[in-house]
Amino acid sequence: MLDCPNCIAYPRKFDSCFLQFDFYKFPEEENMCHCSQAICTEDAHEFLNFLLNELVDILEKEAQGSKTDQETLSPSQKIANGHKNGPTNGFHKEPLVTWVHKNFQGILTNETRCLRCETVTARDETFFDLSLDIEQNSSITSYLKNFSSTETLNAEDKFFCDKCCSLQEAQKRMKIKKPPHILVIHLKRFKYIENLGRYKKLSYRVVFPLELKLSNTVEDADIEYSLFAVVVHVGSGPNHGHYVSLVKSHNHWLFFDDENVEMIDESAVQTFFGSAQEYASNTDHGYILFYESLGSGNQN
Repeated sequence: MLDCPNCIAYPRKFDSCFLQFDFYKFPEEENMCHCSQAICTEDAHEFLNFLLNELVDILEKEAQGSKTDQETLSPSQKIANGHKNGPTNGFHKEPLVTWVHKNFQGILTNETRCLRCETVTARDETFFDLSLDIEQNSSITSYLKNFSSTETLNAEDKFFCDKCCSLQEAQKRMKIKKPPHILVIHLKRFKYIENLGRYKKLSYRVVFPLELKLSNTVEDADIEYSLFAVVVHVGSGPNHGHYVSLVKSHNHWLFFDDENVEMIDESAVQTFFGSAQEYASNTDHGYILFYESLGSGNQN
């Protein structure tokens, strides 16, 4: 039994970056409180994306500052520091890969096959998280299995084939080319309802397992993940509410609610799946899921 939850609740790994981070410097036009279409809320998913991109900017500035310091060294100092015969022009400059990219970034491949000439066109795009539309009584496992389902492009949605030089019927699918070390899954619990003229929170029951297999990769090899954190939205609607989180540390699950931290049983995680009925007293629903890849080693 651990003596104190606080001993395992506050890792120091990212302190150096967060000491430089100003959470109150958002430009007015990019403020995290969006007041439009009858919704005003600080969204945890939007903040996560802002945070990751801001950390990348900080790390890139640090690297650029280090490069500038190296350029001011004398030739003998550069050789002593291991920069002898290094490239001096920008033609072979590689993009900086930070620990944010190494841990959170994956690559998706969009494949489109022309049904006339059978030519396959592939386009890659990077991602920090996967956002999933949700339905009642569903599961993350089923969503990911259907993630690479084939879509037929026809009628007004025909694909322009460069080889045929014309619009053609085609089949399109998406696969994961490079799975991230940390897989972040965003459940889209806030939906704009046209006839209501406002956003509504979807309290649907969505099962997220403690262990997850990612099978829709380009290499067709299953990647195993383990759940280690959940951001939970507490509240009946998008205009008000509160965020709490569940974090697994040293094989124990911790419940964070502002400054309050307590240890919970692993079985308690399932109470945040959502509600099987539309109107239920429980308003605590899993919103953002964090899975860590197993067997790939710890990446810093």
